[in-house]
Amino acid sequence: MRRAAVVLCLLLVAGCGTQERPYRPQEGGSPATDGARETPTGPAEERLPEGTETVRIADGLKARIEWPANPDPLLKVMVDQYVGTRKAVAERQSTYKSGLELDAAVQASEWVESFATEKWSMRGTGRLYNLRVSARFGKGAQIDACVDESGVRMVSTGTGRAISPQPAWLRTPYGQSVAARRGADGVWRIRSYVPSRERCTR
Repeated sequence: MRRAAVVLCLLLVAGCGTQERPYRPQEGGSPATDGARETPTGPAEERLPEGTETVRIADGLKARIEWPANPDPLLKVMVDQYVGTRKAVAERQSTYKSGLELDAAVQASEWVESFATEKWSMRGTGRLYNLRVSARFGKGAQIDACVDESGVRMVSTGTGRAISPQPAWLRTPYGQSVAARRGADGVWRIRSYVPSRERCTR
């Protein structure tokens, strides 16, 4: 448990000076409500949705994605890594590199591996909102979002029971920012997770 805490601290989006704001590079039993659409994980269509979409990630784990109006296609890069890293945790994988390169691939893999080592998984519904592209520079861009995982619980993969105590970082929404670059093949990939200055609220 101590190792997971250290890894989570190392991966804090805002740095270890802000204890409860980590980088945290998802199926529930009830159907989506409030006009939300529930879709299976997998390649997204060319046209991104608008409004709230509930994505089934794994048994007992969902992601609630709040897409803006006329979403920039780059937002899919942020959403894919959020869903993908949590799917990797649920499937007890030890690495995650899809759509990532350089530092981002290392950071995400260390985070996923820490769950496998501690024999932890996730249950509940996480929320990704306030998605936006905050900067563009040549073939690069910064993508920002807010994450609220107060509806998520850490559980033991051995017993299926919630661990106690629950990690403090689940309680407070936090910002997540990534630097992405368009490769020669035309595909956008995340190169690094960068400190977020976003003050996220529910």
